[in-house]
Amino acid sequence: MAEKKASGASKAGAAKKAGGAAKGGAGNSAFMAPLTPDATLAAVVGKDPLPRTEVTKKIWEYIKQNNLQDPNDKRTIKADAKLKAVFDGKDSVSMFELTKLVNSHLKKG
Repeated sequence: MAEKKASGASKAGAAKKAGGAAKGGAGNSAFMAPLTPDATLAAVVGKDPLPRTEVTKKIWEYIKQNNLQDPNDKRTIKADAKLKAVFDGKDSVSMFELTKLVNSHLKKG
């Protein structure tokens, strides 16, 4: 009988999580709010307002398409001409610095 309760609880928890995302709960609204990239970042992700999560996805798509990850250390991203402007002139950044640098090029829109 305990097994039945445990499986029911996990299903309810999964439904609750899915329902919260569908309703646009307050916890996720900051991530889903559209942000406008400045001209520097727009060269990489486009000029249309996007949620922060989509901006991150587009930057990673750009990095992978242009083979900009260091092959010896995948945490390091090498800058090409477009990304160098986003990275404040740095030749390479860690993936942990990436978010901070990108956020400085986004504004609420």
